[in-house]
Amino acid sequence: MLTPRIASLHVYPVKSCRGIDVRDAKVTATGLEWDRRWMIVDSKDRFITQRTHPHLTAITTSIFGGQLRLVTDGQPQLAIDLHHDGPRRKVQVWKDSCVGVDAGQEASDWLLALLGEPLRLVRIDESVPRLANPEYAGPDPHPVTFTDGYPLLLISRASLEELNRKLPSPLPMNRFRPSIVIEGVPAHAEDAMTVYRFGRVAIRGVKHCTRCVITTTDQKTGMRDAGQQPLKTLRSYRWDRQLKGVTFGQNCVVEGGIGETLAVGAELAIDPYQV
Repeated sequence: MLTPRIASLHVYPVKSCRGIDVRDAKVTATGLEWDRRWMIVDSKDRFITQRTHPHLTAITTSIFGGQLRLVTDGQPQLAIDLHHDGPRRKVQVWKDSCVGVDAGQEASDWLLALLGEPLRLVRIDESVPRLANPEYAGPDPHPVTFTDGYPLLLISRASLEELNRKLPSPLPMNRFRPSIVIEGVPAHAEDAMTVYRFGRVAIRGVKHCTRCVITTTDQKTGMRDAGQQPLKTLRSYRWDRQLKGVTFGQNCVVEGGIGETLAVGAELAIDPYQV
């Protein structure tokens, strides 16, 4: 067995668009730097994701030269200043009402040309904090960006390997869109409600991640799996009665190390499991 460590790191600047595989990332209170700092909203200012718009997988994201850059086939590159200003919009993520900073008409026109409907790109307004659910995250406030609910998602390679042994055809990790992938631990070691330490960085597991139709979506083509995999197989051994869904991975909050840098290969220590 390998020494427990970080196998890979992933940042998703725009919610539900393609992510970026990185060798290292700065840790912020809201998770990895630039993660889900932007999202796309519809004409009623409600968030959209691959659940309803699977072809968001066609949008490749990057952070370069002080800009967020979006690329897709058949359209010119869209470049937006990382700290762009613009009108404030009251936007909706699940039951949360929060504030987004509009990225402007050029971005809206770019999305219209790609997806065929009026949409806006917005950046999180951190001056109006959105917080993780205290029912799971605890009484101390834990700010989040436009993630579904928590700063980080942790998954082990062994968990995917176990799932792939059960599937008709193996799937890549990108189906699950994790922030941090670890190796050198048993399958589902990340299920523990405990603290995971990478040097000075500490993250705490707070809620098993219930999975949705996005896991059935090919992250290159946007096509859904005809056999509803991996959800169909996960239901056979990962059904959580309390959460009323199948779980795969652990939602985490940042407990320490804000401002530090996480890097692939960083060794992992897991605190004694909490009951």
